[in-house]
Amino acid sequence: MNSGQKKRNFQIEAFKHKVVVDPKYADKTWKILEHAIHEIYNHNASGLSFEELYRNAYNMVLHKFGEKLYSGLVSTMTFHLQEMSKCIEAAHGGSFLEELNVKWSDHNKALQMIRDILMYMDRTFIPSTHRTPVHELGLNLWRDNVIHSTKIKTRLLNTLLELILRERTGEVINRGLMRNIIKMLMDLGPSVYHDDFEKPFLEVSADFYSAESQEFIECSDCGDYLKKAERRLNEEIERVSHYLDAKSEAQITNVVEKEMIANHMLRLVHMENSGLVKMLLDDKFEDLRRMYNLFRRVPNGLSTIRDVMTSHIRDTGKQLVTDPEKSKNPVEFVDCLLAKRDKYDKIIISAFNNDKTFQNALNSSFEYFINLNPRSPEYISLFVDDKLRKGLKGVKEEDIELILDKVMMLFRYLQEKDVFEKYYKQHLAKRLLSGKTVPDDAERSLIVKLKTECGYQFTSKLEGMFTDMKTSQDTMQGFNATNGPELGNGPTLVVQVLTTGSWPTQPSVTCNLPAEMSALCEKFRSYYLGTHTGRRLSWQTNMGSADLRATFGNGQKYELNVSTHQMCVLMLFNNADSLSYKEIEQATEIPSSDLKRCLQSLACVKGKNVLRKEPMSKDIGEDDAFSVNDKFTSKLRKVKIGTVVAQKESEPEKQETRQRVEEDRKPQIEAAIVRIMKSRRVLDHNNIIAEVTKQLQSRFLANPGEIKKRIESLIERDFLERDNADRRLYRYLA
Repeated sequence: MNSGQKKRNFQIEAFKHKVVVDPKYADKTWKILEHAIHEIYNHNASGLSFEELYRNAYNMVLHKFGEKLYSGLVSTMTFHLQEMSKCIEAAHGGSFLEELNVKWSDHNKALQMIRDILMYMDRTFIPSTHRTPVHELGLNLWRDNVIHSTKIKTRLLNTLLELILRERTGEVINRGLMRNIIKMLMDLGPSVYHDDFEKPFLEVSADFYSAESQEFIECSDCGDYLKKAERRLNEEIERVSHYLDAKSEAQITNVVEKEMIANHMLRLVHMENSGLVKMLLDDKFEDLRRMYNLFRRVPNGLSTIRDVMTSHIRDTGKQLVTDPEKSKNPVEFVDCLLAKRDKYDKIIISAFNNDKTFQNALNSSFEYFINLNPRSPEYISLFVDDKLRKGLKGVKEEDIELILDKVMMLFRYLQEKDVFEKYYKQHLAKRLLSGKTVPDDAERSLIVKLKTECGYQFTSKLEGMFTDMKTSQDTMQGFNATNGPELGNGPTLVVQVLTTGSWPTQPSVTCNLPAEMSALCEKFRSYYLGTHTGRRLSWQTNMGSADLRATFGNGQKYELNVSTHQMCVLMLFNNADSLSYKEIEQATEIPSSDLKRCLQSLACVKGKNVLRKEPMSKDIGEDDAFSVNDKFTSKLRKVKIGTVVAQKESEPEKQETRQRVEEDRKPQIEAAIVRIMKSRRVLDHNNIIAEVTKQLQSRFLANPGEIKKRIESLIERDFLERDNADRRLYRYLA
């Protein structure tokens, strides 16, 4: 189209000739429609011609009588609804709701027919004049004339609430009828349902459950109360699904949760003889699960359970680790810890939905009380020692892994992991040297776990111990191959050559070996130093063992498995019938404490007493005399004579180990300080303490006082200097 071209304006004009309408047309037509509406409400609609009625309504709107039609509809419907209201008001007792339901159904059917007749008005007149559509109008009129009628409104609410109360107290009610009436309130609009029913329903429910919970809690234990609360909650959820608005579920469950759980939380968990602690002690999984599921619905519910559980675990754990009776047996001590851990793991997994916050609380509780006993690292190492010596024989590989994993779990809780390492190294050394260990796989598996947990530094020396054992085998093969013919039928020697840095440092104990053994040891020394240059050998006789063949007075022959010190003592009796303590001490030069333990195990242990002591007593005195026990018998041909030794360290030994640990920590603290200062260059005192503690916490909990001493030492050696202006500030000196 050309933009310059003129636009044409089209206009539609009315007919030129006048359309004549009967002046009484509107009244006549309305009378027909009014009669039809009366008939519909009176159930006589079968004789009506809906097509004709539709045309009449159509024409009225077309001829601009829509206003008359609409106002007539309002007044006619109002008349019928008022009549219906009177019938409903007149209904007595149980028939009240039934009558209301019937009339509501009648009104809905009538409304549907009327809407069909007045469809044209609904589509044209109503939108253009912003009136209420026919169906909505019908609902509003029903609301105003029936539901909000002064004689019906309160009666309806009271009837509904009474029926719900009866259902709560165990009666069976007509749920279908309830559903229809509640649906009617919902159809009339959210505000009608909420204001006329839901709001008062929730208020009455709160009062009901407040009173009931008070009654329940006075006469029930915690488990029974929770069952009742759970049942009530489920009943309300079921009630909503049967005849209330789905949106009411959250509202009514909130009421039950608040009145039955939130308001009584503390009383329930602390209830004597049935509360949370009692449930935990008696492994009441079902009750605990119910408590968890109910309490998680209310604010601070789970934290309440968690706090009480944490407090209980800490208290009982503290009792366990500080009980002198439990501490007497380290294996039993650790078994108790593992049993406690298993118990609460099971509870958290099966009753507390494996809740991570509960797992964290359990971990922090264990870390708290395990470290209350300074001997925990030693006891855990002794437990491992016991298991790896004898406790895992015949146990499947996966079960061994399970035990080792549990040990590692306890190890993670230790703040002084370096103390555990010290003891573990000592115990591992004894296992390896005595040959009393389960297959290497279990030992190596634990070392791999420790390496994963703490890094290579932690296990490098432990791995070195295994390397030494393998190298020693090769060395002995070489020695026997070289000196085999010379050795003849004399004593056999097996030597383990241990690298000083890898093994626990033991003071070299003096001991005079029998002449034949001494000569053999010299042969080995010559062989070893001849094949390795720049090395030095020192004998650790206190760590060795020996097998002796012994013949007693009655001609009985036995093979005795003894320590090197015990061998030295027994060999003396080849040349003497009786020896005094002083003579034995002089001949062997074994330190007094070691010799007394050695003689105790040879003369005082029933069934292993190959020596006789005069006078007979449990303790060894300096004036005692010893001779071979000619009457010694045993059911076994091979008799193992252990050394009487405390499983745990004595107090002086403990102090010595602690001292060694403290000494080992010093270079580690210094190394951490230097690392931090090298990267930060300048740092204040408090931040150094915090950083060092953080860096070393995987091995031990550094003492701030010791860190301060190490800083002073580094300042003296010119690694650090104090700032001139601020004395709490340190500078790194490259």
